[in-house]
Amino acid sequence: MPYTSVFAPGLFKGQTIIVTGGGSGIGRCTAHELAYLGANVVIVGRNPEKLATVEAEITEDGGIVSTRVCDIRDEATVIATIDSVLEQFGAIDGLVNNAGGQYRTAMKTISTKGFEAVVRNNLTGGFIFMREAYNRWMADHGGNIVNIIADIWHGWPEFAHSGAARGGMLTLSESAACEWAASNVRVNTVAPGGIASSGFDTYTPEMRQRLFDYTDRVPLSRFGTEAEISAAIVYLLSPAAAYITGSCIRVDGGAPNARQTWKLEPHTKNKPFEGFHRAKLPDVLIRGE
Repeated sequence: MPYTSVFAPGLFKGQTIIVTGGGSGIGRCTAHELAYLGANVVIVGRNPEKLATVEAEITEDGGIVSTRVCDIRDEATVIATIDSVLEQFGAIDGLVNNAGGQYRTAMKTISTKGFEAVVRNNLTGGFIFMREAYNRWMADHGGNIVNIIADIWHGWPEFAHSGAARGGMLTLSESAACEWAASNVRVNTVAPGGIASSGFDTYTPEMRQRLFDYTDRVPLSRFGTEAEISAAIVYLLSPAAAYITGSCIRVDGGAPNARQTWKLEPHTKNKPFEGFHRAKLPDVLIRGE
């Protein structure tokens, strides 16, 4: 069974698209959909074993994929990675800046070193990849960049460092959208809310328990799927989004719109889009603990 995409097969045939953080979660799913749609996909990450697993999956499914072990925070490695992609494929048509991560802690306990590490992981690394993709190819040939942020609206208590970094990525993308428009480079963001992915299984026991209260505060009353994020990314990379730049697509079930003045009604009427044929629920949602 192949990927079930709402987009036309062959949409990205002949295009080369880089997906950072492509070894798991949203990045893995997005790489699968882009490969199904004909792209030459380059997945980037720090863990060669994870990359190799996704590479084997996509190859088995008939897609074209290449891997690069790269720490996005290291400028020299990013430059070498982009140069090697250009050497192999001759172009970089799209960049999905998906790599990132954070840890939960109260703001008063965040060390300066810890704050800077999260900002470097979620903002600086993405900036380096954007800048080098632009300077080394897109400035002269055009291209599309999609940066993944998060549900940061109204602040992000216990994740203040990541909220600050993701907010920075939002405004960085808006700035790039203006500066790079004359080069026909579009820059947009996608902001996922609570998405059921492998990342849930890395949470502490306390955070795993909180997951079961989360959907009570979401108007659509459920978690999102990786395929629903991938679809938003693919849309922004597609020709249908040719007049969209500097924008953000929220994929969050309406979570930021919930207000104390309105009592949400639990329901099961909104059905998820399950396009990813290799998707697997996080163990914590299967076990219920």
